[in-house]
Amino acid sequence: MKKLLLAAVLCSGFCLPNVFGAVGEERLPEYLQAEKFTKAKLETMLFSTKVDPHWFQQGNCFWFEYKTSDGVFWYVVDPAAGRKELLFDRDELAAQLTEIVQDPFEARHIPIRNLKAKEDGRTFTFNVVSTREVTNKDKKKEKKVFYFSYDYPTRKLTHLKDEEKEPEKKDWASVSPDGQTVVYAKDYNLYRMSIADYRKAQKNEKDSTIVEIQLTTDGVKDFGYGIPYSTLNTDTLCNGKRRAIWGGYWSPDSKHFAVTLTDERAVKELWVINSIATPRPTLETYKYQMPGEMAAPEDHLYVFDMTNNTRKEVKVSAWKNQTIGMEYRPFEQKQRDKELRSLVWQGDNNRFYLVRGSRDLHRIDVCTYTIGQDSIVPIVKERMNTYQETRPIHVFDEGKEFIQWSERDGWAHLYLYDEKGNLKNRITKGPWHVEKVVKVDEKARTIYFLANGREKGENPYYEHLYRVNADGTGLKQITKGDYFHEVEVDDEARYIVDNYSRVNTVPCADLLDRNGRKVMTIQESDFSQLKAAGYQFPELFTVKAADGVTDLYGVMYKPFNFDSTKVYPIIDYVYPGPQVEAVYYPFTRMSVRTDRLAQAGFIVISVGQRGGHPSRSKWYHNYGYGNMRDYPLADHKAAVEQLAARYKFIDINRVGIHGHSGGGFMSTAAIFQYPDFYKAAVSCAGNHDNRIYNRWWSETHHGVKEQVSEKGDTTFVYKIATNPEIAKQLKGHLMLVHGDIDNNVHPANSIRVVDALIRANKRFDMLLLPGQRHGFGTMDEYFYWRMVDFFSEHLKGRKETSVDIPRR
Repeated sequence: MKKLLLAAVLCSGFCLPNVFGAVGEERLPEYLQAEKFTKAKLETMLFSTKVDPHWFQQGNCFWFEYKTSDGVFWYVVDPAAGRKELLFDRDELAAQLTEIVQDPFEARHIPIRNLKAKEDGRTFTFNVVSTREVTNKDKKKEKKVFYFSYDYPTRKLTHLKDEEKEPEKKDWASVSPDGQTVVYAKDYNLYRMSIADYRKAQKNEKDSTIVEIQLTTDGVKDFGYGIPYSTLNTDTLCNGKRRAIWGGYWSPDSKHFAVTLTDERAVKELWVINSIATPRPTLETYKYQMPGEMAAPEDHLYVFDMTNNTRKEVKVSAWKNQTIGMEYRPFEQKQRDKELRSLVWQGDNNRFYLVRGSRDLHRIDVCTYTIGQDSIVPIVKERMNTYQETRPIHVFDEGKEFIQWSERDGWAHLYLYDEKGNLKNRITKGPWHVEKVVKVDEKARTIYFLANGREKGENPYYEHLYRVNADGTGLKQITKGDYFHEVEVDDEARYIVDNYSRVNTVPCADLLDRNGRKVMTIQESDFSQLKAAGYQFPELFTVKAADGVTDLYGVMYKPFNFDSTKVYPIIDYVYPGPQVEAVYYPFTRMSVRTDRLAQAGFIVISVGQRGGHPSRSKWYHNYGYGNMRDYPLADHKAAVEQLAARYKFIDINRVGIHGHSGGGFMSTAAIFQYPDFYKAAVSCAGNHDNRIYNRWWSETHHGVKEQVSEKGDTTFVYKIATNPEIAKQLKGHLMLVHGDIDNNVHPANSIRVVDALIRANKRFDMLLLPGQRHGFGTMDEYFYWRMVDFFSEHLKGRKETSVDIPRR
């Protein structure tokens, strides 16, 4: 009998591996399909998708780097001649570098780093890292770096073996426009040094001959200069280390330096703990104001006279807990590769512009400050019953006129004012949206700007470049074609680099003149490897919102081995906005959230919703104001229902939803509020309880009520519906995911949902990602496969169960 029992046990043991998913488990075809497009594999299939121009500091040419399946190429474009040519003969360069560095190189694999065009318009510098190790001054082993210069016209390469490497720009340095003075922070205070001493610091930060002039002595913790966003319990800020200044800008003549400084001493602290830090866990502390809290940051404005090292505080206050922000000049294209670039205020030598906003953002003032005065002066006042957005001020004639962006008539448009705030004229008008000013041509008094929604028959999100005269005449569309256009305009507004694409086209870049005439095609992306692997473009669609009137625009992602005779589960990838929707309209690389998820056997969609995006009307944008949790949900349910009715391959009974950050908040709210519709949700880093999310986002988009008592005391009243309040409604399957050191959306947001679910006796899944912040960083790939497992199990009834997750 004992022998028979032993034989039975041994026999049954041979059957166990396949039952429990051990070695020899049969792979699912959906997983095999998804494995073809892992992050590591995609990096070998698609390379450059945009032309990023580096305009020469002298002359009118630009260079750019572009990678294809034949390696990296470097080109120089001469717009006037309509010519593009290779910067290097790659074979010749590889041979020369091999001889000098003594590492073998070949044309398709030249490891050039830090390529820059110098001021003369002909000389380039770059470096190459050798496999050879050397001992540095700190007696540590490091790779040897070789430095080179290259004369473009003559194609001559020079090894800079007898010269020091190009000095590294110190990120703490704010350099004056005349290039003579550097301002920085140290030990909470403001300091200055000469450019000569800065050069010494570039070689040796501890050089004892460096002369430092201390400009302030009253900087303290949480109200001082150079304070980072967060600190660890192992950090010491008063250690003599030089730090960058935030919010500091120079006058054009370098005689004054203005800086906004925030007093955060009253703001309460928040913490995360990095459990995997070595040798022991670390506590990270940061200031974090939550909605409705009265302990708020307070902004101050100081102006320094650099001719005598004195400081003046400027009166800025109008409302309790207001914010201020200085306006600054945009960088010129030709400054991009320049070693020293100055942040200069918007205005002239004695006067600059700034914007002041109330806590609820119902009140926005455009203000100016004139050197010597005690207070800022409001010159344009914007008022609205919801929050207001702003864009940078652009000027003519050093600020004697300025262009303001405003949504005052329900659409974002441009207005021209004189320096005293008198409206001279509207510049643009109509039921369409101006996104931003790209370039002001002062000599021609013309403005180049990006806008969307103006061209009939196009997707209203597609941005185009336009030109208009300052008096509002001569409006002209510069970029043509039913695409999303991303542009760079040169400093003289003569040429435009136009990168254009859609989610369903190969990205291309053209060179245009100022009138929109095509000069030449610069480059088209190489999709050969991606398409050889089976890649298929997603599809665009339009549906109606739940009101049956408003058009919503979306993108559908299918498995590349899509079979129209099959029926697929559908997953809605969501983000509520209101600063942006989940849909991205120019071409974008495959993402774990959309097309990569689709490869595991799903139809994945992303679609906008009323209240989701600022690039349509102000009404559309503000639809959800005052209803942060529920406003986007009905539109998404309606969109899925319409698509399922339109396409037989979509199974309306197997609907999933997924989102990150605000999308984590929204996807959880959706499965709670529509528990019979959504069967599964993966919700990542969600701000589920906006009472503990940051004041700016929550109060701005939900609204906060300012109350003034009879004594004149001001308080802010805030109430918002949260996900924990409705957790008891869950019927489907929910997985919560959060990084444990997320210092944007604190992990407590997810923990509060966990608490509510447990108290409601609900089963759910949770994945905590150690050492990850708001994005999942090094664990994004791991997260992807866990998400595939979850949706596969709960929408298709089967998943792979091997303990090992695919690595490539």
